[in-house]
Amino acid sequence: MATTCTFTLFLSLTFSFFILSCASSEADILLTFKASIQDPMNHLSSWSNNTSTHHCNWTGVTCTASLSSTIFSLNLQSLNFSGEISSSICKLPSLTHLNLAGNLFNQPIPLHLSQCGSLETLNLSNNLIWGTIPDQISQFGSLRALDFSRNHLEGKIPEGIGSLKNLQVLNLGSNLLSGSIPLVFANFTELIVLDLSQNAFLISEIPSDIGKLYKLEKLLLQSSGFYGSIPETFVGLVGLAILDLSQNNLTGGVPQKLGFSFTNLLSFDVSQNKLSGSFPNGVCNAKGLINLSLYTNFFNGSIPNNSITDCLNLDRFQVQNNVFSGDFPNGLWSLPKIKLIRAENNRFSGEIPDTISLAAQLEQVQIDNNSFTSKIPQGFGMVRSLYRFSASLNGLYGEIPPNFCDSPVMSIINLSHNSLSGRIPELKKCKKLVSLSLADNSLVGEIPSSLAELPVLTYLDLSENNITGSIPQELQNLKLALFNVSFNRLSGRVPFSLISGLPASFLQGNPGLCGPGLPNSCSDDNQSHKMVGLSKLVSALISIALAVGILIIVAGIYVMRRYTKWKSQMGIWRSIFFYPLRVTEHDLIVAMDEKSAVGNGGVFGRVYIVSLPSGELVAVKKILNFGSQSLRAEIKTLAKIRHKNIIKILGFCHSDDAIFLIYEYLQKGSLGDLICRPDFELPWSVRLKIAIGVAQGLAYLHKDYVPHILHRDVKSRNILLDSDFEPKLTDLALDRIVGETAFQSSLASESSFSCYTAPEYGYSKKATEQMDTYSFGVVLLELVTGRQAEQTESGDSLDVVKWVRRKINITNGALQVLDSKISDNSQHEMLGALEIALRCTSVMPEKRPSMTEVVRALRSLDSKTSLPNIEFSTDVQHQSEL
Repeated sequence: MATTCTFTLFLSLTFSFFILSCASSEADILLTFKASIQDPMNHLSSWSNNTSTHHCNWTGVTCTASLSSTIFSLNLQSLNFSGEISSSICKLPSLTHLNLAGNLFNQPIPLHLSQCGSLETLNLSNNLIWGTIPDQISQFGSLRALDFSRNHLEGKIPEGIGSLKNLQVLNLGSNLLSGSIPLVFANFTELIVLDLSQNAFLISEIPSDIGKLYKLEKLLLQSSGFYGSIPETFVGLVGLAILDLSQNNLTGGVPQKLGFSFTNLLSFDVSQNKLSGSFPNGVCNAKGLINLSLYTNFFNGSIPNNSITDCLNLDRFQVQNNVFSGDFPNGLWSLPKIKLIRAENNRFSGEIPDTISLAAQLEQVQIDNNSFTSKIPQGFGMVRSLYRFSASLNGLYGEIPPNFCDSPVMSIINLSHNSLSGRIPELKKCKKLVSLSLADNSLVGEIPSSLAELPVLTYLDLSENNITGSIPQELQNLKLALFNVSFNRLSGRVPFSLISGLPASFLQGNPGLCGPGLPNSCSDDNQSHKMVGLSKLVSALISIALAVGILIIVAGIYVMRRYTKWKSQMGIWRSIFFYPLRVTEHDLIVAMDEKSAVGNGGVFGRVYIVSLPSGELVAVKKILNFGSQSLRAEIKTLAKIRHKNIIKILGFCHSDDAIFLIYEYLQKGSLGDLICRPDFELPWSVRLKIAIGVAQGLAYLHKDYVPHILHRDVKSRNILLDSDFEPKLTDLALDRIVGETAFQSSLASESSFSCYTAPEYGYSKKATEQMDTYSFGVVLLELVTGRQAEQTESGDSLDVVKWVRRKINITNGALQVLDSKISDNSQHEMLGALEIALRCTSVMPEKRPSMTEVVRALRSLDSKTSLPNIEFSTDVQHQSEL
């Protein structure tokens, strides 16, 4: 019995020693591998024998769950590594998966990794791997997944690759491979994914033996140099789900039997080739079809109607930029899962049926430049998911149905260059409409004033119709970057804000229109000027007569009431200070007179600069009739904020009628006051510093401070500057102090700063981070252009967002909007900041970046930054908006 126990103990100790030895050995192997690479970000700091952490818990290391806990996976993706990929890693006996993708390894394919006998997955994608693929690639015999994509591999694909018979995934996409492809793919009987895409120099016919890969699910050959026809053998790809042959030089037709073979097809893309002929009848008999993209080909013929009726799971149908003809597949319009229909720039004919109402998930339709002859069906307005409908340059006729813009997410409508008649219907339900083009039709009646109720409407083109009446004055409240009503029969005065910054051609062809800058001056202009002058003279005489008597009386009453009120309040004030302030309520009240007031005061109360008995200056904001019931808690929450770009709340005094918020005093005043000065000439480096500081403050409020806070009133006047031009946000989260009702009411009354308000505020009263981002974008535009957010021109105001959009969209004037007082040496950085500002002020909230992203983007702008890749043409900017 003792002998048996002794033997068992011996085996146990031996096994434990073996496990410890293996663990120690694996850790040493990892450390050897670590020594061969460069880790500038110190991601592998946990890889050390000096810590108590087991190596199975080191960064990127995964071990088996067995008793021996050996390493089977090493995932070191996107860690900015460089250096050499050492063969030492192959000493890990159970290593099955090695992922080094997304790093900076700059070397040929490391063939010594073939010594990793258990390796099944090797991912070296998105590195700087260069050179050719050698024939010795066959030594990686046990691999099931090989990914060399997004590197700089060149030369031919060697025949030796055909020895990797166990491969299930082969990805060589996005390289510089060239030459023809060897006929070795029949060997890959287990292959599920084959990606040879984006190899522009890969000049080859598509290997016909690919058709023998009956397990293949994804075949990606797009954007390469493939030529010739699609092999008839593709009918053997019975398991194919995704086929992408787009952007090649393929000729001939699509094999007629192809559609009947792809019973599991999800995506079919042969776009941008030179294919011709008719489309196979049975291509859509596959119940799983999800993406049929055939755009930019040179197809001739038509797509048979019966090829679509069985595609009940079809999600995307794209045949744009071809020469398709004949009737458009009618059954396509009523598919229950269809989301995208693109068929622009073809020769399709046919109608849009009323059964489009059954396409409950339809999001986007683009059928421009075809020969559709149809009325717009009533069912169109029942598709609640539709956000884009573009059908210009067709033969659509009849009246626009009243419900055609009932989708709550509709953003883009283009029905220009058709034969539509009748009136423009009232548009009230599509509150997210950004672009509306009805140009070159036969529309009559007046411009609906309800267009002014669409808060994000930015592009409006009603040109070349028979529209009569006047231009609704309410339209000047929109931020229209494009407003074209040329060649109609409009008359009356044009609001100045709809003229300023727009080409005169957008109003021509309307002889009855008049206004500033137009050929016709309004008939009542001269008379009204005379009447205004006479009225002013009479008013002046009356004012002089009354002023002397009233002034004395008013002044006396004001002084007595002010004194009486202050005296009555002295006994009911309470103070809470977060910093040592030797001041009393009496000191503040006495010091807060007209001399100490700063400007005219903001919407929530005037600000006074008060000198404390110690000689220290503080800013005091007096807020009347606040309504918060949790006053102390809210202010204490705000007072806890500690950030260099957010103003400090030093304390507050409150009574039943008012509250005095005491802030730190900043010498340079507000950014808004600075921009308003005629001599505003801050260098770009200072402006960028201000922008980064404000962005940092907002990012802190949105993400880092707990609880998260929205500013809700970002504008240049709420950005104060210290002696070093370091910005600090003030007036943040005043809704917490004055109460939501009072806050909303106050904002609504502050029309002079409405340009800072995000357009979606018109249909969504819920405050969001994106609204703060929009307001910041307006401030950034002020810094880039040197213009005030709201600037008066010829008696009318034009906000900076509208001004910039018009300059960029209509005159391609990106450089024109930059502040001319700044040196040309800063143009690159300013253009980068302009791009950021345009993204922040996108009319679509979801297109705006987070403030964290804005901080990162602004910090990247320095003198070494290359010219941003910005295309400021009308079309490109229009797309970026949407």
